[in-house]
Amino acid sequence: MSARLPDDPSHLPETLCAQGLGRIAAPYRDIVPPIHMASTYVRDHDGQLSGGRLYARDASPAYDQPEALLCALEEGQDALLFSSGTAAACAVFQTLRPGEKLVVPKIMYWGLRKWVRRFAAELGLVLVEYQNDDLDSLAQALAGQPPRLVWIETPANPTWELTDIAAASALAHAHGAYVAVDSTVATPVHTRPLNLGADIVMHSATKYLNGHSDLVAGALVTRENSPLWQQIRESRGMRGAILGPFEAWLLLRGMRTLHPRVRIASASAQAIAEFLAAHPGVEAVHYPGLPSDPAHAVARRQMENGFGGMLSFRVKGGAAAARRVAGKLRIFKEATSLGSVESLVEHRAPVEGPETTCPDDLLRLSIGIEAREDLIADLTQALAQSA
Repeated sequence: MSARLPDDPSHLPETLCAQGLGRIAAPYRDIVPPIHMASTYVRDHDGQLSGGRLYARDASPAYDQPEALLCALEEGQDALLFSSGTAAACAVFQTLRPGEKLVVPKIMYWGLRKWVRRFAAELGLVLVEYQNDDLDSLAQALAGQPPRLVWIETPANPTWELTDIAAASALAHAHGAYVAVDSTVATPVHTRPLNLGADIVMHSATKYLNGHSDLVAGALVTRENSPLWQQIRESRGMRGAILGPFEAWLLLRGMRTLHPRVRIASASAQAIAEFLAAHPGVEAVHYPGLPSDPAHAVARRQMENGFGGMLSFRVKGGAAAARRVAGKLRIFKEATSLGSVESLVEHRAPVEGPETTCPDDLLRLSIGIEAREDLIADLTQALAQSA
C-alpha cells in the first residue's frame, strides 16, 4: 500500500509535522493516533479483504501516517519505513545484480561503507568511489561502464563535506543511473533532495526524525514509482526488515517536533562552530555554516533554515588532547549516534577503527536543544582543563 499524501497539502511543513497531518481516527477522534498492533487481518467469507490488509509485514496501518508525513515533508510520491537506517540503505543496494556498477562516496557512514565494500565484493559488483565534494571526481567515477546507482551522503559524516545534489544528479542521470541521497543530517528541514533531482532520499530515522534516542528506524522516500522503487518495496516485504507498530508510533510522535528541534540545534551549532573557530586550542572546525568552510557555497544553495546540528573540530595537541577534552565535558555525553535532544560528543577515529578516514584528533559533536550558552561554557572549561 502506498503512503498517501496529506488531505490538505497546502499547509506548511511545520504545521503538517505538529499536527501529524491532522488525521483524527474514528470512532474516538483521538488527538494522538492509536497504535495498531495486529499482525494479521480477517478475510471476508468470499475471500476478499474489505479492510485492505493481508499481513502486517507488507502493510501495517501503523505505517500509514508516518509514511504519509514523510512523503509530504520530502515532497515525494511514496515512502517506506524500515527497521533501521542501515536496513533502508541496504534495501536500495540489494536491488543491484552481479556485474552492475555502483558509485559511492569515499566519506560516508563508516558502518554502511564497510558493508557496501563487502557486499560489492561478494556479489561481484563494480564498485567505484568518488570524492564527496568534487564533481570532477564523480564524473571520472561515472565514466566507462554505465552505472546502475549513485549514492550520495550530504553532509557527509563525520567531516561534513557537501555534495551538490542538483549537479551530481544531472551527471548521474546523463549516464542512466538512479540517484539515492542519505539526507539523515540535513533532514527535510534543511534540504529536500527529491526537489534537487535525486530519485530516492534515505533517512536513519533513529536520528533527527525521531529525535529522542529511544528508537531505531529507517526510511526511504521516492520521487516516482519507478521499477527500482517496486524492487525496494518487494524487498521490504520479502526480507522482513520492517518496523514494529509501537516504533512507528514513536517515530510519528518524534516528527511532530522535528522543525523546532532541528532549528534550535542548527542555530546552536552555528554559534558553537563560530566559538570553536576562534578558540586557540582548536586546530580546525568542520561545519558548512562557516563562511570559511569549503562546503559553504554549496550549503547556501541547497540548505535552508540553517546548516544542521552536526559539527566536528580538531583539537590542538593530537589524539591525546582530543581524548582529554572529551573526558572533561560535563553536559555533552560521550555516546554514539546523533540528532537527539541531548548533546553528544564522540572521539570518532577510535570508534571507527583501522579503516577510518577521519583524523585521530577529531571530536564529533551532535548539538541538542540545551541552552547554547551552557554548551559553550562546557566546551570552554573542557578545553581549558585539557590544554
